[in-house]
Amino acid sequence: MLFHLFYDVLSGIDGLGFLRVFRYLSTRILAAAITSLSMSFLMGPWFIDRLRSRQIGQVIRSDGPESHQSKAGTPTMGGSLILFALASSTLLWCDLSNRYVWLTLLVTIGFGIIGFADDYLKITKKNSKGLSGKIRLAAEFLIAGSAMTFFFSSNTLPSELALSLQLPFTNFYDNHWIVPIWLYVPFATVVVVGTANAVNLTDGLDGLAIAPAAINAATFMIFAYIAGVQTTLLVQVGGDVQAVNLAEYLHIAHLPGSAELAIFCASMFGAGIGFLWYNTYPASVFMGDVGALGLGAAIGMLAVLTKNELVLLLVGGLFVFETLSVIIQVGSYKMRKKRVFRMAPIHHHFELKGWEEPKIIVRFWLISIMLALMALGTLKLR
Repeated sequence: MLFHLFYDVLSGIDGLGFLRVFRYLSTRILAAAITSLSMSFLMGPWFIDRLRSRQIGQVIRSDGPESHQSKAGTPTMGGSLILFALASSTLLWCDLSNRYVWLTLLVTIGFGIIGFADDYLKITKKNSKGLSGKIRLAAEFLIAGSAMTFFFSSNTLPSELALSLQLPFTNFYDNHWIVPIWLYVPFATVVVVGTANAVNLTDGLDGLAIAPAAINAATFMIFAYIAGVQTTLLVQVGGDVQAVNLAEYLHIAHLPGSAELAIFCASMFGAGIGFLWYNTYPASVFMGDVGALGLGAAIGMLAVLTKNELVLLLVGGLFVFETLSVIIQVGSYKMRKKRVFRMAPIHHHFELKGWEEPKIIVRFWLISIMLALMALGTLKLR
């Protein structure tokens, strides 16, 4: 909204030409991050007070670590504030005609609504079960599947590009897979749903999920910018000088229009960091499923729309690690009647081993940062 107002309308008025600076993506990325950070940070105290006044408190699993029982009653559903700041900032600073942004935003809000329903039932029923697992998964697959079907059948990109699977550490223009649409849509849907639930599983300690989610957002901001920006470089090929865009120079897929997703990523990063101020140990508020599912779906959408579905395994490696710990634990118990970990997800395992909660949280953050840097390394190691 502000992008169109400042650039399309007001910049043409004498004396307001300086507003043309907002045509630059880099300016709007910075503005989006600052806007969402400010909204999340400044609205936090008021929002937490409102949650307390309405007695919207966390319901703790009875089979969880004993140390968590003291957290019962801590305000939850704080993810609503994250999504509000994320959506507001994105709409203020993005190009409203961009299909990438609208699709990602709608899926994020859709998953947030599912999480909101789950949180609401947990609070009203005073138990930790919430929405039926089958109903929740059906709703998630419906939203993600509809979005993927629309995108990959809408000719937003040429089919040979939209349906290509970019392989890490390889030159996209020499080595990529073209996947049939009937297979790619289910695959992309599983990526979004799987990521959403992986983030939800990780959200078990104060600030454990929100910081890696913000780190993921910053990483995909770089991927989106590079994949979609129209910057032209002059490079020497043999004895000739050729003009190529930044994506071609780095041998990754060039996706016209995807650079606008960097606005969404910046908004997500700012909203997450602002919320972390209140969610860090000891947490004043939890983000709940409304935040975890919404942000997880956003990360999954960013991976699919920037053609980084496989790199997601590295960028979101912490979420993958947490999910695998649950799969291994359940599989081992069903087949051998033995548990591999003291408790799953694995952050609870370290708790029961005697690690202090802040130590687990900070070390997991560091792992997430290292994985993000490794993922960015794939841009040059090709």
